[in-house]
Amino acid sequence: MLKLARYLKPFALMAVCVVILTLLQSLAELALPSLMADIVDKGIAKGDTDLIWRTGGLMLAAALGGALCSIVSGYLSARVSTGYGKTLRHEVFSHVESLSIHEFDTVGTSSLITRTTNDINHVQMVTLMMLRIVVSAPMMFAGGIILAVSKDPKLSLMLIGTLPVLAGSIWFVSTKGMPLFKALQEKLDKLNLVLREGLTGIRVIRAFNRVDYETGRFDEANRDLTQTAVKVNRIMATLWPVMMLTLNFTTIAIIWFGSHRIDAGNLEVGGLMAFIQYAMQILMSLLMVSSIFVMLPRASASAERINEVLTKLPEQIEPGSPGAKSPCHGYLEFQDVTFTYPGAEEPAVSGVSFRANPGETTAIIGGTGSGKSTLVSLIPRFYEIDSGCILIDETDTRDMPLTSLRNMVGVVPQKAVLFTGTVAENIRYGKADATDQEIEKALETAQAIDFVIKMEGGVNAFIAQGGKNLSGGQKQRMSIARALVRKPRIYVFDDSFSALDYRTGARLQAALKKETEDATVLVVTQRAATAMNADRIIVLDKGTVAGYGIHRELLKTCEIYREIVSSQLSEEEIA
Repeated sequence: MLKLARYLKPFALMAVCVVILTLLQSLAELALPSLMADIVDKGIAKGDTDLIWRTGGLMLAAALGGALCSIVSGYLSARVSTGYGKTLRHEVFSHVESLSIHEFDTVGTSSLITRTTNDINHVQMVTLMMLRIVVSAPMMFAGGIILAVSKDPKLSLMLIGTLPVLAGSIWFVSTKGMPLFKALQEKLDKLNLVLREGLTGIRVIRAFNRVDYETGRFDEANRDLTQTAVKVNRIMATLWPVMMLTLNFTTIAIIWFGSHRIDAGNLEVGGLMAFIQYAMQILMSLLMVSSIFVMLPRASASAERINEVLTKLPEQIEPGSPGAKSPCHGYLEFQDVTFTYPGAEEPAVSGVSFRANPGETTAIIGGTGSGKSTLVSLIPRFYEIDSGCILIDETDTRDMPLTSLRNMVGVVPQKAVLFTGTVAENIRYGKADATDQEIEKALETAQAIDFVIKMEGGVNAFIAQGGKNLSGGQKQRMSIARALVRKPRIYVFDDSFSALDYRTGARLQAALKKETEDATVLVVTQRAATAMNADRIIVLDKGTVAGYGIHRELLKTCEIYREIVSSQLSEEEIA
């Protein structure tokens, strides 16, 4: 919690106002019992009407002033807590966006959703309560004790036996609840994970008739969360009965012993009434603190989870001095590059060296799991390489700012990802200020203009979440158009033609040849027909380069390439 306090700085002035108003409210509440005692003991007993009116007026003014302070401080504390939650969500989201793919995967999507929503809500709620209660409760507690002792020191000894019981109850609940609250948030992560998989994979679940199995998985995760929540709530539920029982017995004891002191002439009726009010204020302040301690363990567990994200340092470090910006030509070179996924026993890519020049198309082909997609994902630094270097125009990509590097590269991922919005908005992900003419040109080159103009609204047609209202081939062509509108110097097509029929694929590649004639193009493919038309072909096998050259050379020199080609093409097509 303390580590997250730095995000409260923008609201410091407002928080100070809340503290001052809460203190004024507490002073008003502490003054009321003494004023009431004066009316009972002096005004009514002596028939002093002026004293009653005068003191009653002071009581009314104190009550109205306290109510006004309560309303304003409540409003301001709500503004502080909600603003704090907004700032915290922004910081978490921004920080997550700066993490590498590996760091993102270690936390998990479902857990990040929970931390950004549920966990921050808990911290936000406890912030609201702390602004009001943590300020007023100590004030009411200390002020109540001082004023109670001033009324009757001997009767104040009644409170000595009460305080240890209340403090012990709070301590017991806090120590027992803290580990359970952390487990509760982790089980909520698990429930979100199962729910997310069930919703996003609904087509696969129904296709394989696994609805009952997924329902069972959800019920198991839900039951596990429920059992932990019930256990936590049982512990927390013991606090309030103990507190109220202690409070009521204390009141009975005060009235019992106070009546004897009144009978002995050591205490007046108004003094006893004031003492009871002060005792209630003391005990209620402890009740207020207990409510904080009910929420604090959960908020503390949530704060730790938020801190885990915010303190995670990005693996990708921006260069200290990027140097002068020079025009990008697109010369790409891998020099003995090796990369290993964290936790893997063997490198995914090992000792890869090649050069790709502007105006040329380099195809990367190989079997499943040979490292093709991994290789091209190293260019925009989605992952950091273990050794070697990747150069663009003779400059190491690790010496380039990530923004500049990724502006040079247009990536079409293996899995086409579209966002909720219009066709134009999705294309403008590649270039924010793209004109309508540029968007239409990119769609035309990507062979997507035909189906887009048939959609209701054309380029302003609505795209559902994940592009669910488009086919696989349409989504791939939209992704290609998004990269084309950017006009980068290096194009990376990661198996981006797999969902296209041969006719559409041939037309698309012919159009791309004209559009990218001055750029460096890398095409990851499993189709021999696509690779054989490239200027250079890289054959990967188990993360290493098994062959490098043109189609005819590799047919003679590379056994793996020959096997791939012969399994897909006839003798006439190979010739």
